[in-house]
Amino acid sequence: MSTLSSAAGRPARPRSSGGLVRWIEAGAHALLGYLERRAAIKTLRGLDDRALRDIGISRCQIEAAVGGALNPAMGKLSSKMF
Repeated sequence: MSTLSSAAGRPARPRSSGGLVRWIEAGAHALLGYLERRAAIKTLRGLDDRALRDIGISRCQIEAAVGGALNPAMGKLSSKMF
């Protein structure tokens, strides 16, 4: 007859601090993304209509363009740029 250890049947105790750290990190990442989008919108709103037309958007499309709704690839950095 073999002996089983009672510790072998118990799952490892989850660390609650790991979830908290991930939650804070996700919140900070979301906040930084929001602040970057707001800064881009402010910059684009400062341009005149001709400059906006040159880059291919109209004034009413500024928020959609910054959010990536007009061209989702615009919001991503390309390795070809560097």
